[in-house]
Amino acid sequence: MWEMLWPILLVILSNTVYNICTKSTPSNVNAFGTLMITYITAAILTAIIFVFLVKPENVANELSHVNWTALVLGMAIVGLELAYIFAYRAGWMVSTASLVANIGLAIVLIFVGAILYGESITIKQIVGIVVCIGGLFLINMP
Repeated sequence: MWEMLWPILLVILSNTVYNICTKSTPSNVNAFGTLMITYITAAILTAIIFVFLVKPENVANELSHVNWTALVLGMAIVGLELAYIFAYRAGWMVSTASLVANIGLAIVLIFVGAILYGESITIKQIVGIVVCIGGLFLINMP
């Protein structure tokens, strides 16, 4: 049970801190400048943990297994970070921006799962999509 729970709790904690930091990023700071510092910090932290976990003598071997997904994920993360910075600068509230984005994401991923990974779409999921779309309308009504 803990094996399933701790990653979700980490997502919730990290996403909470992430949204607080993104919402608190000053509007007069260049978005790319702040992301550069963010990614330098992340790269240093990731490199330290990576080398510690795999041992220095295994770094080259471990990196040889990396494929195209790492580069595309890096581009997707930049897009994600920029989108949140600009969403908050456009006036989205921290209480709704992530909710709206994640509901939209969940709906899209149901179809991605079906198309790319052969996952089935159930009646419950279709009902859930309809409820989520209704919720999106309610959340965004003036």
